[in-house]
Amino acid sequence: MPVSTWAIAEPRKLTFDDPVTALRVRIVNGTVNVVGTEEQHARLEITDVEGPPLVVTQQDGVLTVAYEDLTWKGLLSWLDPKSRGRRAVVSLAVPAGSSVEVGVVGAGAVVSGIRGRTEVRGVTGDTTLVGLSGSVHGETVSGSLEAQAVTGDLRFHSVSGDLTVVDGAGSSVRAESVSGDMVLDLDPSGEPTDIRLATVSGEIAVRLPHPADAKVEANTTSGALSNAFEDLRVSGMWGAKKITGTLGAGTGTLRATTVSGAIALLRRPPAEDGPYDFEPTGKVL
Repeated sequence: MPVSTWAIAEPRKLTFDDPVTALRVRIVNGTVNVVGTEEQHARLEITDVEGPPLVVTQQDGVLTVAYEDLTWKGLLSWLDPKSRGRRAVVSLAVPAGSSVEVGVVGAGAVVSGIRGRTEVRGVTGDTTLVGLSGSVHGETVSGSLEAQAVTGDLRFHSVSGDLTVVDGAGSSVRAESVSGDMVLDLDPSGEPTDIRLATVSGEIAVRLPHPADAKVEANTTSGALSNAFEDLRVSGMWGAKKITGTLGAGTGTLRATTVSGAIALLRRPPAEDGPYDFEPTGKVL
């Protein structure tokens, strides 16, 4: 299929008649909004663009919106001093089954309603993911990632960015950071969950459903521990401390590790209990 190309230097709307199965976006400063729809065609709206033009290409089902000199592999190390003169506000509607790659430098990103694989890379700028059912991979330097009602497997790597998971229903979450905090509110759909979290100095808070079903191992070298489950055992009074034990049948796994950060395991009350506070009820060591 021949390549269709547009150079966008001013606000513009485009509709793409050819099918789209994959989306790739890379911008500097500004905002990216991607929404999955049940329509067959993709739509693009650029409401603000400064600096060099954004280049839009479509070939073999792949729709790309990016700067020519900003590559996917070099995005996390991109330190071009000309970035201060760049800005773009980009909104896209694509078929929900598409795979999505979004790369941002100093820009915010929102991706919602996608069933295909989603991958996000960012230097700075916050990312929000809503209602994604495909697998998700996020990688940031200092930008935070918030995932709401994400049911696919989630992978997250960051230096100092925070991870927040709200109503997480996926069967697997794996996250690593140096100093970023991790807050997970989990409500799995009955399947065994595999949760593995590791950070050096960041804090970890995980709220599990009640009753929960997991083998638990949480370790910290010098941080505080808080545990809201009577079936779990807390050991260690000075220095290294850990929480271990089995909740329910133990079909799932929860492993959390920090060096100096605190770890809190919290209990989500049954749904019929109504509103609740996100606070630990166990003893803090």
